[in-house]
Amino acid sequence: MTATIDSAAVPEAPEPEEPRGRRFLRRYIRPGAAVLSGALLFLSFPPRPLWWLALAAFALLGRTLRGRRLRAGFGLGFLAGLGFLLPLLVWTGEEVGPVPWLALVVAESLLVAATCLGVAAVSRLPAWPVFAAAVWVLGEAVRARVPFGGFPWGKVAFGQADGAFLPLAAVGGTPVLGFAVVLCGFGLYEAVRLALVRRATGTLPRGPLAAAALSVLAPVTGAVAAQPLISTAAEDGTATVAAVQGNVPRLGLDFNAQRRAVLDNHARRTEQLAADVAAGKAAAPDFVLWPENSSDLDPYRNADARDVIDRAVRAIGVPTVVGAVVTPETGKLRNTLVQWDPRGGPVATYDKRHVQPFGEYIPMRSVVRLFNKDVDRVSRDFGPGSEIGVFDLAGTRVGLATCYEAAFDWAVRDTVTHGAQLISVPSNNATFGRTEMTYQQLAMDRVRAVEHSRTVVVPVTSGVSAIILPDGRIIRQSELFTPDALVAEVPLRSSLTPATRMGVLPEAALAAVALGGLGWAAAGAVRRRKATPDQ
Repeated sequence: MTATIDSAAVPEAPEPEEPRGRRFLRRYIRPGAAVLSGALLFLSFPPRPLWWLALAAFALLGRTLRGRRLRAGFGLGFLAGLGFLLPLLVWTGEEVGPVPWLALVVAESLLVAATCLGVAAVSRLPAWPVFAAAVWVLGEAVRARVPFGGFPWGKVAFGQADGAFLPLAAVGGTPVLGFAVVLCGFGLYEAVRLALVRRATGTLPRGPLAAAALSVLAPVTGAVAAQPLISTAAEDGTATVAAVQGNVPRLGLDFNAQRRAVLDNHARRTEQLAADVAAGKAAAPDFVLWPENSSDLDPYRNADARDVIDRAVRAIGVPTVVGAVVTPETGKLRNTLVQWDPRGGPVATYDKRHVQPFGEYIPMRSVVRLFNKDVDRVSRDFGPGSEIGVFDLAGTRVGLATCYEAAFDWAVRDTVTHGAQLISVPSNNATFGRTEMTYQQLAMDRVRAVEHSRTVVVPVTSGVSAIILPDGRIIRQSELFTPDALVAEVPLRSSLTPATRMGVLPEAALAAVALGGLGWAAAGAVRRRKATPDQ
């Protein structure tokens, strides 16, 4: 007699329990990779010449986001934003404490998170690195405009002043340069992923392979092809320019209480330059550039300040641009650059058009005061100007973008389209001490030089001041918190690069690609949902 066994009565063997270490890795490896990708992107920024780390950052970010659901993409993107922006923007809390720094980082990281949600959404499309890189540029375009006029600090392009892709800035500005870097990073990840697929399966579809290869080769080829756009030839002759760095009495916000000393420092260093010229120790400049806030005393209302400036400008004997705080009887303050003639005194002005929120004016003051009483250090808000700044200095047309404005594409481009042969970016970084802020800003100025094929002169109160050729090379540079006068003969140029001519069109085209990809991904999700039978 044969016995039968009811298989249903036999209990199934329990599944082996997954080791705790593996469970930990499965849970935290993606969040950790997201933070690491942000940290690598930070390390690619100046003062470190490690621009190529941006490629590794986006390759890792692509590995982290590809195929993720939207909610996961948002969360992982927020972590990547924190990994990037927490160290990048630490200088914002140098004098006012951690609360403003952390608030800014969280706000900007939320925008990065929204961008990464978009990257996750398009990551299942054919040729997804193209759409994902365009989504990143769209995210940067949004960050450069909202809220409060935007905050472009941390654009990928601004970390590429020493990079191989820099010539692309002359093709399409910071959007095209940033797109190329992000595309190459995502493309590198996709190429590695497909190589692993081939190793596992023995087959590899030609279409995805070609797309991955183009994602890497197209940016590299484009950068090589754009190299002829970079030139230091003097199309309109040359000019000898001097950038004066007078230094400040001590670090921090309190230097504003010693504004007369700051003015005296810049006047004294200009008079010393005049003595050096007379002694044959320095070349005679055609014009002199002082920094932003080199006179926080209004020379229109303060006779002493006017006399100090007048004496220094007469000593050097050439037109001088002075950064001053203008304090009208009523209304808002003005962050003003004054063209000072050695015989006629002040003859023209430029009021900074993009004033800095929470620095030069306080939005929602009553609300912000609840979190940080330091807002009342800005007791009277600055107001924006409306006129584009181009001064005629001894026959040279000099475009003006004051400090923070250099981060905004339009603020620099406008001066060149209105005839600037040279760009000046007078700045005041004393508030931020010896942090990396001044080097980050200097890298922006180098990118702008290539973008518009113009010499860029950066006079700073406390450093780093610099003179930058149209190819992005620094030929004169000061030390931090050291009085100095940088003098150099530089080329003047009037031709317009494709980036200058096209303006916002490259950014708009990439935004359209991003929106097209997002729409395609959304339509695919709807089709899949309709094709899934109700459970």
